[in-house]
Amino acid sequence: MDTQHLQAFVAIAETGSFSAAAERLHLTQPAISKRIALLEEQLKSPLFDRIGRQIALTQAGQVLLSKAILILSEVTAAQRAIADLKGEVEGKLSIATSHHVGLHYLPPFLREFSTQFPQVKLDLHFLDSEQAYYEILQGRFDLAIITLALEQDSRLKSHNLWHDQLHFVAAPTHPLAAQQNLQLADLSRHPAVMPDTNTYTTQLISKLFEAQAATLDIGMVSNHLDTIKMLLSIGLGWGVLPKRILDSELVILNVAHEPIMRPLGCIHHSQRSLNNAASMFLQLLQRDQHQPLPPTHQ
Repeated sequence: MDTQHLQAFVAIAETGSFSAAAERLHLTQPAISKRIALLEEQLKSPLFDRIGRQIALTQAGQVLLSKAILILSEVTAAQRAIADLKGEVEGKLSIATSHHVGLHYLPPFLREFSTQFPQVKLDLHFLDSEQAYYEILQGRFDLAIITLALEQDSRLKSHNLWHDQLHFVAAPTHPLAAQQNLQLADLSRHPAVMPDTNTYTTQLISKLFEAQAATLDIGMVSNHLDTIKMLLSIGLGWGVLPKRILDSELVILNVAHEPIMRPLGCIHHSQRSLNNAASMFLQLLQRDQHQPLPPTHQ
């Protein structure tokens, strides 16, 4: 069974369309269709039901999907293991990272790694932390460097690298900015601009409000912290942002609360052995864990 045919099949099943799968695999749509036709001919069974522009897995396709993912994972693991026997740091290193970590923490580490190991092809993907968790569980990336979950999945190995200190902030012109000795109940009277409610950051803040029986009124949502920063700077609400991205456009609100620390770190699948490149990059991140390289300012 040709692994390229299986790659096409899995890509279609996961994206829900032939065109999206072709884009993911950098192929033309006719090439994707041909691979599926050959696979269906080999298996003597249709894998997709095609109803107009919609597709769905047939019963045979559902049976094949989990097996195909396992086969491709094992093939990749074998290729990595054989390459690593040489002891060389080469090949591809696939990393998923959140926009905040990727922009404000990783640049100096990526720069040093690419200088030290130019033969490694860096494959960097910017995803929400929650999506990166899912992708790591599916075995699609070597590493994810993101906001760590409040509760860890037992299938993952986690390495705590940094702590983002979060502050309640607003524009200098916001009504809350002039008030002293604020309580969370005072913030409840004004709408907030926050990441989506399923994000680890908003879950952290929600728990803080729940502990004080206060209501978190989210008026606008964005998962990009730099977008939230812009929305807050023009007075559209209050929010919670990491200290390192704050500037004169925002003021820290005088809210009585314990310091809010958001853990950032690296995760990888416990059943997926790290190749030499991933191991070296993780060692680089951990080398100066308590004194990380200076961030690149945007």
